[in-house]
Amino acid sequence: MGGGGQLTEPGEQVSGRAGGVYTWQEVQSHCSRSDQWLVIDRKVYNITQWAKRHPGGIRVISHYAGEDATEAFTAFHPDLKCVQKFLKPLLIGELAATEPSHDRNKSATIIQDFHALRTKVESEGLFRARPWFFCLHLGHILLLEALAWLIVWVWGTSWTLTLLCAVLLATAQLQAGWLQHDFGHLSVFKRSSWNHMLHKFTIGHLKGASANWWNHRHYQHHAKPNIFSKDPDVNMLHVFVIGETQPVEYGIKKIKYMPYHRQHQYFFLVGPPLLIPIYFHIQIIRTMISRHDWVDLAWSVSYYLRYFCCSIPLYGVFGSVLLISFVRFLESHGFVWVTQMNHLPMNIDHEKHQDWLSMQLLATCNIEESPFNDWFSGHLNFQIEHHLFPTMPRHNYHLVAPRVRALCEKHGVPYQVKTMWRGLADVFRSLKNSGDLWLDAYLHK
Repeated sequence: MGGGGQLTEPGEQVSGRAGGVYTWQEVQSHCSRSDQWLVIDRKVYNITQWAKRHPGGIRVISHYAGEDATEAFTAFHPDLKCVQKFLKPLLIGELAATEPSHDRNKSATIIQDFHALRTKVESEGLFRARPWFFCLHLGHILLLEALAWLIVWVWGTSWTLTLLCAVLLATAQLQAGWLQHDFGHLSVFKRSSWNHMLHKFTIGHLKGASANWWNHRHYQHHAKPNIFSKDPDVNMLHVFVIGETQPVEYGIKKIKYMPYHRQHQYFFLVGPPLLIPIYFHIQIIRTMISRHDWVDLAWSVSYYLRYFCCSIPLYGVFGSVLLISFVRFLESHGFVWVTQMNHLPMNIDHEKHQDWLSMQLLATCNIEESPFNDWFSGHLNFQIEHHLFPTMPRHNYHLVAPRVRALCEKHGVPYQVKTMWRGLADVFRSLKNSGDLWLDAYLHK
């Protein structure tokens, strides 16, 4: 998202009345896969033919078909003027003067106040990154990895030292994940191309994953968090039922792929241990090959070449495979707990068409600020601020948080802050509650 590239072919035509005037009812009728309109700042755009070339992926922009996408458009693109010039060929008209600026259940006063807040923090420079912060972060990742290999190269490959090596490598991987997240959200450099380049290096060469796979998946999560069929992070592949709506729906339909009333127990065997080592790895490889994404594949291969050059002389091929599997196992635990305690206990439901602030606050919560929490979670303990301002550098979240909280209090929007331990416990508790809802519906409805 926010990248360059030719968004519309020269001379490409879009359907619709050029300079037309439309009602919300007309716009909302164009929301199918083969017919997609959206609204940005009261301007109506036909994105049907262009959506497949959208730099952030076809799905994230299609989620806003038939809707007002103004707030999402502003949130995701750091250089609005650059992107707006590419929208011009897609323009087919504007909303009628009698139509409100915002559709459906969105609050005009919340939207206006949030826009004022965003304008204020932009003017204060809170969207400007401090390069030294990210340089130091990259340096400490490289130091952790170098220290891990130095320990086993110098003092040997005993079980104790190998375990210490694995812990250091897993920590480096987790921290590299937060750094690639910064580049992926275009929050480090002013020029999107620099962010994209460093993103490929960080997620590819430092982690062995795919930048495009991450972009296309993660931006959907931000665009429609905790919304079924739109946020891939709540697609549990029938392994879990989550929230309060899905368990009842499954129970009424007598769907039982798993013993969901026990999901709070088998979560520890299926969720944290397997997400990165199994599910993400299969998905990443399949995505790169099926989409012929050879650049990302080359970056990914460079990581594994570097890893095996360091490990095979010490552990052999089989031992090296076991070591990297264990590292991924450890990394996956940290990743799952950090990401899920902010979202899984929150509201998870079908599309409600809410304004940006209300939608994000229903789906996210914060974990208390502390030096350890900030470092361990990559400042994603400020999940609310990150979701509201995804292109804001993470070192500024704590500065905007009090203002966001005040805005939420003004409009009666819940702003939740938890301790780390409560956040972890709420993951377990929410899974149990959802499982109980499923069992009750399965047996009695």
